[in-house]
Amino acid sequence: MKATINCTVLRDGHQSLAATRMSTKQMEPIAPILDGMGFSALETWGGASIDAGLRFLGELPFERLDKLKKLAPKTPHMMLLRGQNIVGYTNYADDVVECFVKLSAKHGMNIFRIFDCLNDPENMRTSIRAAKAAGATAHGTICYTTSPVHNLEYFAKLGKQIADMGADGIVIKDMAGLIAPAETEKLVKAVKQATGLPVWVHTHDTAGVGSSSYVSAVNAGADAIDCSIAPFANGTGQPDTLRMLALLEGYENCPEFAPDFKEKLTLITEMLTPIYESLSKFTSHANEVVNSDTLRYQVPGGMLSNFRTQLKELNMADQFEEVFAEIPVVREALGWIPLVTPTSQIVGMQAMLNVKFGRWENISPQCADVALGYYGNTPAPVDADLRALCAKKMGKDPINVRPADLLKPGMDDLRAKLEAKGLPVTDENCVIYAMFPQQLEDYYAGKRPADPTTAKVENFGPPVALTSVGIAAAISGSNMKLNIMGKQYDINICEQ
Repeated sequence: MKATINCTVLRDGHQSLAATRMSTKQMEPIAPILDGMGFSALETWGGASIDAGLRFLGELPFERLDKLKKLAPKTPHMMLLRGQNIVGYTNYADDVVECFVKLSAKHGMNIFRIFDCLNDPENMRTSIRAAKAAGATAHGTICYTTSPVHNLEYFAKLGKQIADMGADGIVIKDMAGLIAPAETEKLVKAVKQATGLPVWVHTHDTAGVGSSSYVSAVNAGADAIDCSIAPFANGTGQPDTLRMLALLEGYENCPEFAPDFKEKLTLITEMLTPIYESLSKFTSHANEVVNSDTLRYQVPGGMLSNFRTQLKELNMADQFEEVFAEIPVVREALGWIPLVTPTSQIVGMQAMLNVKFGRWENISPQCADVALGYYGNTPAPVDADLRALCAKKMGKDPINVRPADLLKPGMDDLRAKLEAKGLPVTDENCVIYAMFPQQLEDYYAGKRPADPTTAKVENFGPPVALTSVGIAAAISGSNMKLNIMGKQYDINICEQ
């Protein structure tokens, strides 16, 4: 069986290397060329692109999808969906999730890559069901991470649970670029055997092992791998497609493309180069090169590079090693949760708080919610003492049910809010308003962000007070807004 390649340059490529700032206008000349190249899928939407497009580019999300689908109608479009979090940072009601998925399929989305930040399959169930009901393809996604509880048996069992929910395929999502070639081979074989489904592999080349792991994945029978196109490739992005073809050449399962494929890749690189240069305010040499610290700390590369800067702003640069040594302590206490949006922000911030104030002296509301079950089931049990402490500090009880089961249907309320605000009452606006209300209001008020190719780098909006224990915090995009004793900090850790 020949493997295939999914192209991520229109979503994860520029998200990982240029803070998701490529505009639809910049994509328009490239999309038709990609459509005729033979990729098995084009990743065009989801992840942070919906938030960033609305917040920083002044684009209505569904309009981007409409334009790209019209320009590239032949190749399946795929998106990254955070399960019950949709593309936001908290759980939303089932009817909101279902409506978002149905609308996305209506606007041309073909493949929904569905994951949960805790690897809790119950938080994927509604999205998988909705994608299938809409006639789309549902790929259940396993977030790869390392810990004492994450092993082949764990991942194979998780894959089987997702398959039993009706998923059409399984994605191994290595958001930190940690998985080694030998482990990749074992994992692909174990998941395929446990599920009987196609297996796709997604990684980043942050630590320099991603491309080698893709070779192992293809040779182990992976059905597809995710690649980008330089200069929006390599480093914290996915390996470059041309480079991967060179590495796979001669192997039995090497993807096959038309004779002019490499010529078109070269053309697209030439078209993308000035775009990459125009977004230089959002690119970083540190994200373009191999960073072996990712292997040392077992965290995503974006978390490393951004958190170094944030610790300097907090006057904690000399405590970098101490903070990162605290990350596994926090992860273990929270049941060895993976580091992916939004848990990467939550764990990173709590590690910083533990170092700055003393372990568990100050607990962020989001960390407490993870401990109390409000994000879902963790891979391992949460530390009992921490859970009791969080319940006491936050004045709320732990839960043992699917968090969305506690939420009332939301669509009618969203329609009423849009009407009261004088905004167009459409289902599209409802589901976007559920996640990004201020940004949608700003859009219709005519408040447009400056052109990112010339604008200064701006932080996210004002913090939201969520607790009265001396810390206020809110997750927004890849940023955690943190207010400590009246002083505001912007913690930009990573985004998936």
